[in-house]
Amino acid sequence: MQKFNELKELLTSAEKEAVAFYEKGNKAAGTRLRNALQQSKALAQDIRQEVTAKKNAK
Repeated sequence: MQKFNELKELLTSAEKEAVAFYEKGNKAAGTRLRNALQQSKALAQDIRQEVTAKKNAK
């Protein structure tokens, strides 16, 4: 559950970068947003593997 909470926090922090990029045209925020999305992809994959392992263990 800890990784899921990390994912939620990461997406919450990425939201302000998305606003800065889309609404204010801040290109540096776009780079930070892409980085956060890449991290969320990796974290989501870890969560998927954890869920599968726990499901198959029972």
